[in-house]
Amino acid sequence: MSRVEAAIQKAHDEGRGAFVGYLPVGFPDLDTSIRAAITLAENGADVIELGPPYSDPVMDGAIIQEATQKALAGGFRMRDLFTAVKAITAATDVPVVVMTYWNPVIQYGVDRYADDLLAAGGAGLVTPDITPEAAGEWIAASERTGLDRIFLAAPTSTDERLDLVVSSSTGFVYTVSTMGITGERAELDRAARTLVERLRSRGASRACVGIGISTAEQVAGVTGYADGAIVGTALVRALRDGGLDGLAETTRSLVAGTPSARFHLAD
Repeated sequence: MSRVEAAIQKAHDEGRGAFVGYLPVGFPDLDTSIRAAITLAENGADVIELGPPYSDPVMDGAIIQEATQKALAGGFRMRDLFTAVKAITAATDVPVVVMTYWNPVIQYGVDRYADDLLAAGGAGLVTPDITPEAAGEWIAASERTGLDRIFLAAPTSTDERLDLVVSSSTGFVYTVSTMGITGERAELDRAARTLVERLRSRGASRACVGIGISTAEQVAGVTGYADGAIVGTALVRALRDGGLDGLAETTRSLVAGTPSARFHLAD
């Protein structure tokens, strides 16, 4: 069982779904982004998801794009990612995964990226824009290093695609709640529940739902059928508008939605 899987299982053993919190590295500056990630851990996050800034963030909504552009303007470099992961993992046992577009990994070198992430204490990668059949080099590197490889499943995915995602993913399957970019939504797409049911039928043991979750009520709804909830935009907004104190308060509020009778019944 990987560190990510163990963190999700620990949450379940405590009678709740897992809470996965996303923040961009380098926003509003590198040191604060490190302290922000530690703040997530200190206020109930089970898994930390870090996003290195990228110049063409096709999946990111306005709030996250604004933050990553500020990080890039502030001088973020790829080496800063590994500096951040090392500092965060030295301060907390909460596993850290990196959500990255694929081009920076290719430019850095897949094996070099995997080795440096492992050396920094990272637990794996979420890769939103590469599919398993195109990720042979990364799959080999992850098997060699023990890093989790977390692929995405979408409501439009065919059964054959889901089979491939399930068989190729470790840690959990990142289950896209609705089509489009990240951001808060008033209502989560009902397709998320159906997609999780489809993933279960294809053999997925852990599926966490992300994109569009911004309230404790939505977290509670998701953890009623999925293994965990992934939140990004609401946390980035909280950090932007309220600093570390605002982030801590928002994290606690969202984590309050994770208890679920489903996991008590499983005990």
